[in-house]
Amino acid sequence: MAIPKSIHPLPGERERESRLLTLVDAFAGKRVAIIGDLIADEFIYGRVARVSREAPVLILQYDSTEILPGGAGNAANNVSALGGRARIVGLVGNDESGRRLRASLRRVDTRGLLRPLGFVTPVKTRILAGGIHTAKQQIVRIDRVVSTDYGDKTRAAFARAALSAAADCDAILLSDYGTGLVTPELAAAISRKVQSRPRRRLVPVLVDSRYDLMKYRGLTACTPNESEVEMVLETKIGDNVRALERAGRELLKRTRMSAVLITRGSRGMAVFEPGKPTVHVPIFGSDEVADVTGAGDTVIATMTLAISAGGSFYEAARLANYAAGLVVMKRGTATISPNELRESIEKDHRD
Repeated sequence: MAIPKSIHPLPGERERESRLLTLVDAFAGKRVAIIGDLIADEFIYGRVARVSREAPVLILQYDSTEILPGGAGNAANNVSALGGRARIVGLVGNDESGRRLRASLRRVDTRGLLRPLGFVTPVKTRILAGGIHTAKQQIVRIDRVVSTDYGDKTRAAFARAALSAAADCDAILLSDYGTGLVTPELAAAISRKVQSRPRRRLVPVLVDSRYDLMKYRGLTACTPNESEVEMVLETKIGDNVRALERAGRELLKRTRMSAVLITRGSRGMAVFEPGKPTVHVPIFGSDEVADVTGAGDTVIATMTLAISAGGSFYEAARLANYAAGLVVMKRGTATISPNELRESIEKDHRD
């Protein structure tokens, strides 16, 4: 799809700062359909009491439990927190985890949430421990993920809900955590749906796929992290810039997307576009990371909003980089606000 040309590197810092701030303002009211796998992120907090006499393990004094939306739910909350109008499509159970998950979707349109009979909400439980005066650290994670064997009726209902949401939005965010609910075939149907709409600007369709990225074709952009790229291409990147370049160009070629954004943790990000030089975006903020849980959802949510607001891929990546730098400094599955994003832009251009 046609995306505005990047303003980099022609204007000076002042012009770029003004442009990025204008894009953040333009997030307000953008309608984003988030379609994909919802997960209940459960956080159990405790204080270290002593070492057990039964086994060499810690005994925790329980403090509290918190359930936050993970996967597509976290992406939707991030869109909403940044000022967009999030509409989510996915499956939740009629169980306690499902009810608490729905309640944790803040200012999100949940009409597209389906509750099939007998469906159990996927839960990822993280147990965090610490002393009275120390930060709590994750010591174990327990995953309770549902079967991927969905019935035809459930799949058909999910597809209808997804296409309905796609019919009236400014951007699409596909969140594929590997349950088999979001598929390349569904992505292609959604892409055809939005391309047939009478709009002056095409609707961007972005995908975050944990395991099947290479099967998606012709969408606007994808946002894999470096370890996911290494897995799907069976390669090793690390500090090898040439290996990174080969991997990014291979992803562009095989997925036929308009852009690929590879997130690299403390190494920042790299933006690949056909026929353009690779742009490397250094990490923003401190490398003293508190929690990376859900950071990828923050990245694609910010990227989707930025592109829907008229930003180039480079501009969208810059904003996503600021957002990621902020969210990893927060505990749990977190979000950021437009004001936090603006302050980061201003600080970065002031320093």
